[in-house]
Amino acid sequence: MQNISAQQVTETLDFPSLIEALNTAFKGNITVPQRHHHDMEQPGGQRESTLLLMPAWESGKAVGVKLVTVSPENGKKNLPAIQGIYILFDGETGTPSALIEAKTLTARRTAAASALAASYLARAESQVLTMVGNGVLAPNLIEAHRAVRPIHEVIIWGRDLEKARGLAQEVTASGLTARASDDLEAAVRAADIISCATLSVEPLIRGDWLQPGQHLDLVGAYRPDMREADDTAVKRSSVFVDTRAGATKEGGDIVIPLRSGVLKEEGILADLFELCRGQHSGRQNDQEITYFKSVGHALEDLAAAQLVDQRLKTE
Repeated sequence: MQNISAQQVTETLDFPSLIEALNTAFKGNITVPQRHHHDMEQPGGQRESTLLLMPAWESGKAVGVKLVTVSPENGKKNLPAIQGIYILFDGETGTPSALIEAKTLTARRTAAASALAASYLARAESQVLTMVGNGVLAPNLIEAHRAVRPIHEVIIWGRDLEKARGLAQEVTASGLTARASDDLEAAVRAADIISCATLSVEPLIRGDWLQPGQHLDLVGAYRPDMREADDTAVKRSSVFVDTRAGATKEGGDIVIPLRSGVLKEEGILADLFELCRGQHSGRQNDQEITYFKSVGHALEDLAAAQLVDQRLKTE
């Protein structure tokens, strides 16, 4: 059994290959039971942590399960909010094949899923990306979107401006033009793609700020009571999700407008299964505002785990 480190995951899972692997997986026949989602109280008035168990299998090929904890207070301890492991088994014999560091695997596959969606939903000439949030997902999302669209400028907004400046320096070193901004409205208005990866409870993105032709990528706010964009953003946009089953139950950016009637289930135009299989063509014109909500899916983990396992075995 391989024991695969975070560094190996990063070095092995380049985004063009990973995005294509996800595209293939969403077209395939992978079984994904509903994931287990358990909220865990924390002492001293701290925000609840969450335990996630995410199984998936491809008959005769591979079986995998991810065990993840999400601890919103970890930032105060200089620790990532997401921690976990991924266990990959041989699909025929059940033999454990790999134990993979899941925080990095999750960050890479999550960013790849957003980029996969953007390949259908963002304008082909999108050049300016605004990144809202500066946690572990942010550099992955920037790199992933760059793999599918000709991004040449990145604007970074975060609650901690110094962290945003530090990330901007890292992005600049990678060859892009990047700057931090303390004006979220201006940063949103200037972008072709707005990618959000925060633990916000209240909406950060105002629909009144959105411009024709923009693509809004919502990755954070993973619980039903959390939200990154307001009702106006929903009303002005064509709405897409990674999976209907997950997004309509877990992510507040879909759950809350569904409950209030701002959004109807039939108003969700397509998920990644339908986009990848050609059942919906994605963006219809250059004036359309597209809204994509991702909550994560065990299919993505399995596809990423199989790719890293196969590549390391052939080295």
